[in-house]
Amino acid sequence: MNSKLNPYLNFNGNAREAMEFYKSVFGGTMTLSTYKEGGMTQNPAEENKIMHCMLIADNGITLMGADSPEGWEFIVGTNVNISLSGDNSVELTAYFNKLSENGAIQEPLKQAPWGDTFGMLIDKFGIRWMVNISGTKGDK
Repeated sequence: MNSKLNPYLNFNGNAREAMEFYKSVFGGTMTLSTYKEGGMTQNPAEENKIMHCMLIADNGITLMGADSPEGWEFIVGTNVNISLSGDNSVELTAYFNKLSENGAIQEPLKQAPWGDTFGMLIDKFGIRWMVNISGTKGDK
């Protein structure tokens, strides 16, 4: 099996909601387990928090996520962007539009100086995304 890089996102109690949202964007199959199911908590308030979740889209896009457990510092990161790229303009534009719902578009999808179509956004969960559509010309 080839090595893969899979983003692993941490949330502050809303991992299930966030991962369901990403499933609505990318489709695919999602598996998850709670801290209770994993036997990883003695705190009843944490039993239903997500210990591990994995979403695998039909096209191979994979996202993982979890709720930060009690005692772990939770900081929404500003030093990482998840980048989606390729030449399927229809698919990538749809991802951009869905991810931006109730989020904030930092840079609309438009022709970039390097000739591709590029845009940036922060989704409603505070996750930063970049979308680059290669080989396209003009505004989207």
